[in-house]
Amino acid sequence: MDLDEYRLRDEPYYRAIADELRLFEAAYAERMPLMLKGPTGCGKTRFVEYMAWRLRKPLITVACHEDMTASDLVGRFLLDAEGTAWHDGPLTLAARHGAICYLDEIVEARQDTTVVIHPLTDDRRVLPLEKRGELVRAHPDFALVISYNPGYQSVLKDLKESTKQRFGAIDFGYPDIAIEAEIVAHEARVGRAVAELLVAIGQRSRNLRGHGLNEGASTRMLIQAGRLVARGIAIEAACQVALVVPITDDADIRGALTAAIAALV
Repeated sequence: MDLDEYRLRDEPYYRAIADELRLFEAAYAERMPLMLKGPTGCGKTRFVEYMAWRLRKPLITVACHEDMTASDLVGRFLLDAEGTAWHDGPLTLAARHGAICYLDEIVEARQDTTVVIHPLTDDRRVLPLEKRGELVRAHPDFALVISYNPGYQSVLKDLKESTKQRFGAIDFGYPDIAIEAEIVAHEARVGRAVAELLVAIGQRSRNLRGHGLNEGASTRMLIQAGRLVARGIAIEAACQVALVVPITDDADIRGALTAAIAALV
């Protein structure tokens, strides 16, 4: 099967922060399953897209959610014009034909669903399709990558230790101020001064983490605010739309963020 539709033709913009490129390439060379750990909106998905482009491998992405079943990953029998036919799920498609499979925010999926990846994450590199009576042996180019936000972990939403220990892991965080401003300026198409101001606002919001906010403004949110500014929206209004209102419903926290923005603008 041709996975051409899953290949990235254009280079995604990604600004390396540390040695994550070299680490990913080394892990891929060994076909080591990788877990990317970090807060929402810090660039994990863009990083995977960039590495798939850099390695010239197709990328199949799955947005995990609590209603996702094992069949959603591996496949199922479906009715068609000729009767009942098996349709591979995204994980099976990647394993069978040699793509990078990226399970985004895997902690959102049920634990009884995520265990289906276990046979693919050790030396066996196989995927049993019990309903079909087939054992899929992973293509040599297949690799598995998951993302995971430790800030959301709880008793109900956490990965099993038996899953975590099957992966190598790379920590992601928000870049330092200069690099984050560079990213915001590039992605939002705004000047450096505007980007630095947005990053300063982001830093203020992150200081409220644990004091009313579960997480501060992500780099993604700052880029969204910057894109509104590039469209002629004032920074204060852009931050309200892209940052303050989405991040919290608490009136006091909104007031504190609004005051912090006003002090910086």
